[in-house]
Amino acid sequence: MPKYSIVVPFHNEEENVTILYDRVKAVMEHVGESFEMVFVDDGSRDRTYRLLEEIAAVDSRVLVIKLRRNFGQTSALAAGFDHAQGEYILAMDGDLQHDPQEIPAFLAKLEEGYDVVSGWRSRRADSIVLRRIPSRAANWLMARLSGVPIHDFGTTFKAYRREVIHSIPLYGEMHRFIPALASWYGASICEIPISNPGREHGKSHYGLSRTFRVFFDLLTIRFLLRYMTRPLHFFGGVGVLGMFSGCGISAWLLSVKLLTGHAIMPQHGPLMVFAGILILAGIQMIGIGLLGELQVRHYHSQTHRAPYAVDRILRLRSEENMLR
Repeated sequence: MPKYSIVVPFHNEEENVTILYDRVKAVMEHVGESFEMVFVDDGSRDRTYRLLEEIAAVDSRVLVIKLRRNFGQTSALAAGFDHAQGEYILAMDGDLQHDPQEIPAFLAKLEEGYDVVSGWRSRRADSIVLRRIPSRAANWLMARLSGVPIHDFGTTFKAYRREVIHSIPLYGEMHRFIPALASWYGASICEIPISNPGREHGKSHYGLSRTFRVFFDLLTIRFLLRYMTRPLHFFGGVGVLGMFSGCGISAWLLSVKLLTGHAIMPQHGPLMVFAGILILAGIQMIGIGLLGELQVRHYHSQTHRAPYAVDRILRLRSEENMLR
């Protein structure tokens, strides 16, 4: 079993695959410990997978995972994490905007005892309007909402202890929130500055539209961190508030009717309808909370379902394994 696993997702990165492999291999061989490289082809339509095949054919330390279609970066990372065998797992992008020369700094922090080491792009080479300003705002919000005081949640360049990353379910676009989810499990987290060079080849797959999706992810992660295992506490609280408000209004209207004898509908019809809506909405919210509790119970009683589908897995058998 290797000590380190380097997980890299690729999507249409034919110009960067071989260069990244050479750079990562050189760095890890200099580290001097056993390692493997887990390369995930996330439904590429160019020659990315063919190049990965050629690499896996000559290096037994390379594991190639081909997904059936483009599932997205989070699912590609999940596939890599699930198949990685190392005691320590490091993830990075395949577009050469993460410098492999900085890998030893991550590994050193893991050796110090940290569970998660996150990269911080302190000096970004991206567009100020399209990338830097939205990213800074999103990271500030994420730090406030999650209580994890790091500067950069968005970068993939992170390192983890195997048992920590395997305890975190990944789906949707939750890879950027791994430190926040890890903190919920009690993981120790630190941050180190990294460089952020511009792309050498290829075209970025990200745009301004991703910023809007991040906002909804922020709401999701806030809810998960506080109510992941007790959704009834959130929905039930809102529901009880609505029911008590509706019942309070209804009791006041009833007292007015009994004390004055006046018809309620002509004078307070809209308020009466509002009270009824509050009561019904409160009951529905409590029902949603109960359904959420059932989902939590179902989740914890079932086996983990992967958010991806693997087409094939390639690894060259080493001579040592062939002799056994």
